[in-house]
Amino acid sequence: MRKRMKKMLYIGLGFLFMFLGILGVFLPLLPTTPFIILAAFFFSQSSQRSHQWLLENKLFGPILSNWENSRCIPYFAKMLSFSMIAVFGTISVFTLSFIWLKVLTLALISYGCYFIYNIKTCCKEKSAIKL
Repeated sequence: MRKRMKKMLYIGLGFLFMFLGILGVFLPLLPTTPFIILAAFFFSQSSQRSHQWLLENKLFGPILSNWENSRCIPYFAKMLSFSMIAVFGTISVFTLSFIWLKVLTLALISYGCYFIYNIKTCCKEKSAIKL
């Protein structure tokens, strides 16, 4: 009974993080990649079928495979992350009216860039996302 409840909780969390990751594609301040990686983790612990479906996804699959096998992200994904942070972070800073919110936003943007910079870049890009 306890094992079944844990499995159901993990499946639920997997779908929750998948939903948040998809929302992150459309909402500028909500990240996509960390939520998709969390969804993959929870699916790997609870549902091989859902985990395999995520790994075979044309958009997320190659990036997740790189992450699971090498703990790296493709160069294109890294540059896209920096670009999105720069564009939407700048818009956010200029639209905020309180100075303390601007400072907080700049701190979060800086941490996000630092975090992405420190993730290893994959040597051979196998990303489905290409220009």
